[in-house]
Amino acid sequence: MENNMVCKQSKQVLIFGILICSLLVSLLLATMYGGVIVPFTETVKVLLSLLPFIEFDYNPMYETILVQIRLGRVVVAGLVGAALAISGVVMQSVFRNPMADPGIIGVSSGGAFGGVLAIYFGLAAIHSLFVPLMGFILAALTLFAIYMIATNQGRTSVLTLLLTGIAISSFLSACTSLLISFSNAGVMQQIVQWMMGNLNGRDWSHVQILTVPVLFSICVFLYHANDLDIFLLGEEQAQNMGISVQRTRNLLLITASLVTGMSVSLTGAIGFVGLIVPHMIRMIIGPSHRNLLLASVLGGASFLILADLISRLAIRPAEIQIGSITAFFGAPFFLYLILKNRLC
Repeated sequence: MENNMVCKQSKQVLIFGILICSLLVSLLLATMYGGVIVPFTETVKVLLSLLPFIEFDYNPMYETILVQIRLGRVVVAGLVGAALAISGVVMQSVFRNPMADPGIIGVSSGGAFGGVLAIYFGLAAIHSLFVPLMGFILAALTLFAIYMIATNQGRTSVLTLLLTGIAISSFLSACTSLLISFSNAGVMQQIVQWMMGNLNGRDWSHVQILTVPVLFSICVFLYHANDLDIFLLGEEQAQNMGISVQRTRNLLLITASLVTGMSVSLTGAIGFVGLIVPHMIRMIIGPSHRNLLLASVLGGASFLILADLISRLAIRPAEIQIGSITAFFGAPFFLYLILKNRLC
């Protein structure tokens, strides 16, 4: 028994070690490669020099390319990937649905529509931060509307929540299509790029916006990791074990939805991250949420950083929208999940 416990712990340490190394490697590759390829040794020197008490001599031009131009975008990709992945874990556990993802209750559609409104009415031309601001406002309003409709006498029905989310998401998608049809060619192109997900132009100002919400959501989810384990047994079992199911579920869903809305408001719609990563990590590390949540943060960050790297390098000097890259990997995996659940 003791040997099995030691073996299990050693396996988990190895998995986390691999995930951390994967994140560091993806971070290194994403900063190295672009329009200008920076030598490996110079990249390492510049990145290590960002740490306190470490200094190296390097070409100042490389610091400008790596730190001021690329690294902010790479960190945004990592934060968004981590947020979407950990929110996917929470959604799948709360709904007890292996195909749930952060956009399941329509908040992503609200965030995307907010960004589209900012582009259509020219607010994006006034200041780039109007797009994420409008995206987050619409995501929050969408979440508020969904909960107002789905809540009756202080209780929120999961089924009503899902159906309301689907209805509002469809309505917002129709509104977005309507705005696209009224747009000129230039605005239409901006809207389509936004809808497909885009990290172009993301920098340290966006990192500052994202860091606190993402870290806060991670802390909330880790605090309720044991509750998520119990939720998988069913609501009745959770209530018998002293958990306030309604309050805890609402807190988790609202936190997941808002951090998803914040991410979508900054990057546009990026699908499948919250679906692919939790499943792959769960197959490797097991169902315990304390490990699953942390591992999904690392896996989600690595996945989206690498997806962004592919989007930048695939057809240089042009870029493929990052949503297309995630969909390329995510759609087949989604079909696999459907077939697996049907056959089971």
